[in-house]
Amino acid sequence: MNSAARHIGRTLALVLPVVLVLSGTLAVTRVPWASTATDSQVLTASSGTAATKASPRAPEEALRRRLLVELQKEDPGVALTHLQEATTKRPSLAKHCVSIARDLGRAAVAKYGAAHRAQAYSRPVCDTSFATGVAAAQ
Repeated sequence: MNSAARHIGRTLALVLPVVLVLSGTLAVTRVPWASTATDSQVLTASSGTAATKASPRAPEEALRRRLLVELQKEDPGVALTHLQEATTKRPSLAKHCVSIARDLGRAAVAKYGAAHRAQAYSRPVCDTSFATGVAAAQ
């Protein structure tokens, strides 16, 4: 009985990883975001520019970029106010509010060089995400 159990265990130990790797590889090639060879272009590291134009930025990335520039020109309070206004105006941006506020907190610490100075601008925008970003940048 012990011999048969050992034999089955060894067989499974050898076969199971192979089956899992193959099934995982097949699953990844079947997902809708996997492109075919004709759809994709490869940009080598040595080429200077891409052959196609870049796709337009997502609205949340455009907002993030604009607010980070605004934070550098003015202060984090202005950027946080505009973040709150943008999420109120466009509710679809609300799911990105936390990550944008965290990035603003990190950028504020980088700008002022001290967490306590950046924390002075903290507001309850997107819960406490700005404060989380400030704390993470320390």
